[in-house]
Order: sequence, then structure tokens, then C-alpha cells
Amino acid sequence: MEKHKEKSQEEMVKEAVEEAKKAAEENDSQETAEDCEAKAPEDTEEAEDSEACEETEDGEADGKEDGKKSGKKLFGKKNKKDKKDEKIEELTDRLTRQMAEFDNFRKRTEKEKSQMYEIGAKDIIDKILPVVDNFERGLGAVREEEKEDPFIQGMEKVYKQLMTTLESVEVKPIEAVGKEFNPDFHNAVMHVEDENFGENIIAEEFQKGYMYRDTVVRHSMVKVAN
Repeated sequence: MEKHKEKSQEEMVKEAVEEAKKAAEENDSQETAEDCEAKAPEDTEEAEDSEACEETEDGEADGKEDGKKSGKKLFGKKNKKDKKDEKIEELTDRLTRQMAEFDNFRKRTEKEKSQMYEIGAKDIIDKILPVVDNFERGLGAVREEEKEDPFIQGMEKVYKQLMTTLESVEVKPIEAVGKEFNPDFHNAVMHVEDENFGENIIAEEFQKGYMYRDTVVRHSMVKVAN
């Protein structure tokens, strides 16, 4: 008996809940209908809207479902990029970076090559200069009556050819005697008081200095007056 009573009570609760749901749905439909009637349609479109408001509950449910579907379409996730497009973008980006790196490498290599060339050229020139010094000392020691000697004339020709070759590769001597002393080009090894020269003027050159392009290969060794 107790079980039978409990079941009947559960059934009564279920029926009460269902009745409450129906009553709520009827109230909602009535309020919707009253709102639609209260609005006066000004044109054909508004009239159609008022007719749409008088649809049945099933129609409203269908409309809600359609709204949900359309909402999903309108506010759904954006379409993802195609994998092929993503791969193309990735490869394009990688190629651009590699081209930039290669261009930087090429410029750096050219600069290093140029620097290495200049360093090598300076080293060779520095080794040739003592040979030039010896030629100049030997020719400077020749007496006037010996200058017509074929051997001496041959040595002078070799010396001139050597100097012409150095000039062709942009090696030139630094001007010294009579010029103002400049520590960037000259190395003062002696000072002398001489009224024939102005202040800080080079009076004598002991060893020639040379430049390769815009760089000093060897400073001039000079005596500076006053």
C-alpha cells in the first residue's frame, strides 16, 4: 500500500509540473500575439512581420531552430586556410630569409676579400721598399764621370721601371722636405734649429715614406727644424 501511495504522489507531481509548463507556454504565446496586434503595420513588410507573429508554437520552435542554424553560420568559426596555402607562405618566407642571408654573406665576403687583398698588397709593398732604398743609395753614390757607364745606365732603367710599376698599383712616395711636419705621414727622428726653415718644417729626409692608395705603408723618417 505504501508503495502504491508513493507512486501516485510521484504521478501527481509530474502532472502538476506538466500543467505548469503548459500554462507558461500559453501565457507566452498570448503575450506575443498581443504585442503583434498592438503594432500597426505601416507597409507590406510590417504586415508580413505581423502575420509571422501569429504562427503556431511549432512554427516558433522551427524559427528558433532556424535562427540557431543561421547564427551558427553567421557567427561560426572562420574558415581555416588551406594547408597548401599555408605551406606556400611558409616556403616563401623561408626563401625570403635565405635570400637576405645570402646577400649579407655576399657583401661580407666581398668586404673581407677586399681587406685581405689590401693586407696582402701592403705586405708585398713593404718587402719591396728596401729594394727601392738600395737602388737609390747605389745610384746616389755613383760619381758624375761614371754615369755614362752602360752598367750604371742599365741600373737606372731598372730602377725607373720598378718605380713605374709601383705607381701603376697606386703606390706613391710621401712628400717630406719643405713640407710641414704631419705625424700621420712623418716620423721625426731629429730636431734642428735652422733659421732657413720655418717652424715645424721638415729640413731633411732620411728614409722615404710610401702610401698605398689612401693608407700609409711606411712613414717618412725626417729631421724637423725649430
